[in-house]
Amino acid sequence: MTEEEAGRYWNANAEAWTVLTRAGYDIYRDRLNTPAFFEILPDVGGLSGIDIGCGEGHNTRLLAGRGARMEAVDISEVFIEKAREVEAETPLGVRYQVGSATKLPYADASFDFSASFMCFMDVPEPEKALQEAFRVLKPGGFLQFSITHPCFNTPRRKNLRNLSGKTYAIQVGGYFSDQNGRIEEWIFGAAPGHLKGQFPKFRVPLFNRTLTQWADAITGAGFAIEKINEPCPDEETLQAYPYLQDASVVAYFLHFRCRKNEEVIR
Repeated sequence: MTEEEAGRYWNANAEAWTVLTRAGYDIYRDRLNTPAFFEILPDVGGLSGIDIGCGEGHNTRLLAGRGARMEAVDISEVFIEKAREVEAETPLGVRYQVGSATKLPYADASFDFSASFMCFMDVPEPEKALQEAFRVLKPGGFLQFSITHPCFNTPRRKNLRNLSGKTYAIQVGGYFSDQNGRIEEWIFGAAPGHLKGQFPKFRVPLFNRTLTQWADAITGAGFAIEKINEPCPDEETLQAYPYLQDASVVAYFLHFRCRKNEEVIR
């Protein structure tokens, strides 16, 4: 599957995705993944940054709220339209563009940092996306990105639950199998039935890489890996959002922070 083909799926998903996430039904993002991402994020106040694969702009706005001067790109025209609507209503100085993660519309060494939230694992060639993130960074700049955890989000995967409905293990398989755009259909489980009935299920192309392949792609692009994080909900979060219980059994997400060292020239 090409990136253009994958982009058409995300464009078709964008309307429903925007409605449901803005209504608060992406609990794994809002209550686990994004807070953990920002806990390890360096101070970006006053820095220039790019959000790669920004979707409808939720996390871009959070970065801007921390004082960063933000640009953002997404391959979906609908997502960019939704992001621009919010920017027009509540200006944060963010400029949103339709663009490919593997062909960023910026000059070399344009940004102090780059960020990507749950995008790179949805790109057919994430190696190229990492190379582009490296290219547009200034020497000494960093990239921080999140992906689904490659060890636990495998082509074959099943929650094993006890009699009370709690997950006690995750069964995984096909770790080394190449999915190459296999379509998975789903919708946010936390959304109420009446909303689920209003929208078709998301159709998401899947592209898996092993942990070794991710590490090789990062270092092959020229980055030094600076930080790795595997978010786990704490007890307070689980009390407030028991829906996240299965994310305390295995890591659903994986975060990398990577540095473009001053002496590296590519």
